[in-house]
Amino acid sequence: MKTRNPKLQRSSKFQTPNSVCKFEHLMNFGAWCFAAAWSLVLGVLVLASSNSALAQNIVLSGATVHTVSGETFSPGQVLIQNGKIAAVGATVSGGSAQTIELKGQHLYPGIIAMDTLLGLTEIGAVRATQDSAEVGEFTPDVESWIAVNPDSELIPVTRANGIAYFEPVPEGGLVSGQSGLVATEGWTSEQRAIKKPIGLHLFWPNMELEASARERGRGRGKAKSMEEQAADRRSKLRATEDFFEEAKAYAKAKEASAKGAVGASEKIPAWEAMLPYVRGELPIMVHADETRQIKAAVDWAETNRYKMILVGGRDAWMSAELLASRKIPVVYSDTFTLPAHDTESYDVHFKAPEVLRKAGVQVIFGNGLSTMDAALTKNLPYAAAQAMAFGMPEAEALKGITLYPAQLAGVADRLGSIEVGKEATLFVADGDILDIRAHVTRMWVAGKEISLENRHTRFYDKYKNRPKGNEQPDGTPQ
Repeated sequence: MKTRNPKLQRSSKFQTPNSVCKFEHLMNFGAWCFAAAWSLVLGVLVLASSNSALAQNIVLSGATVHTVSGETFSPGQVLIQNGKIAAVGATVSGGSAQTIELKGQHLYPGIIAMDTLLGLTEIGAVRATQDSAEVGEFTPDVESWIAVNPDSELIPVTRANGIAYFEPVPEGGLVSGQSGLVATEGWTSEQRAIKKPIGLHLFWPNMELEASARERGRGRGKAKSMEEQAADRRSKLRATEDFFEEAKAYAKAKEASAKGAVGASEKIPAWEAMLPYVRGELPIMVHADETRQIKAAVDWAETNRYKMILVGGRDAWMSAELLASRKIPVVYSDTFTLPAHDTESYDVHFKAPEVLRKAGVQVIFGNGLSTMDAALTKNLPYAAAQAMAFGMPEAEALKGITLYPAQLAGVADRLGSIEVGKEATLFVADGDILDIRAHVTRMWVAGKEISLENRHTRFYDKYKNRPKGNEQPDGTPQ
């Protein structure tokens, strides 16, 4: 990136006489004061209207209330005050609060989508809409939430199916950066990011050796031999270990400097970003699919005492006992992935979440990292539904898209379930959300009802009213 020079000065031949300069300064100052005054007035009006919307007291009544963390009330009531859940039960006392009747519908906490490129990509064939990858193998100071496009057409489509928050994942090299938790509602990226960071992303080097493997780049390039692939793997593993060792050395120097043992060292952004991870304060999200990758990553995390979360986890079911014994949660993003080996049954990935759960592994449903996956983030509930159809209890499947991702992101005290004191981020569906036939009808974020309009609904309304073959554009017969 080019650095702009803030000290550029005007040439002397363009300088204005003093009297003119004073007049210019007075005019500019007056215009600035006028603009500032209007900005203040508008800001107060917007804040007042926003607070009014958030402070509205509401009772949601008559729906089947899926609290997720506890009892399901059928029917039940939820009292919302000042953007938070004030009471939950079969009946609640709402006083003068407005009652919204939801008889026959289902009320859920907002869904949280993990492991997605939503907001970082739009159209695969348009390079200008791709902002998910950074140059370089080690870029821990990259912050994905900053790059999220708040005007993405994919976000409202995703929101319309009950998804309130998502985790945009940075791509690129081995250590690709940090991710945060971002809301699907809001004006700016800063406003949408509610928790930052929540984890560092490490893409574990490929452990497989392929006889027909080629270098990246549309199949071009010389085919790599088995020996070259093995050497490449060893090189990446060594580079990864060296990088984390240097990060730990920087952390030790930082601690010594704080105690006065050594002089203050220069701050380096990349190493500063690594501090909470090498100190074990925040988790490292290791992306690994193949069983040898998974075992190697688990051993590495155990040896270095890092907090690890396995992401992707295609073959995680093969190491279920190992993951359970190390208390490593899995963000499983391969529910609808085709079997990787010809010896596996067609339903191997449908059953995998339940295999992991039975072993004692916490399973969170992820989305996958491709432009098509980003466009289909809205279908996240159906990954949980498929796992439920192949053995996972409904309660666990529902937690895998609500409460468990909230716990993983460190926001379970405010999101993930319908409990007193938590943020009133809820949605209503006309059926079970794990049933593909259900439609989300209404949604609230922090107690404020938001629109579910999106590109799909606009096109539906547009073409639903198109003239028939024997009609004029105004609807009259030809």
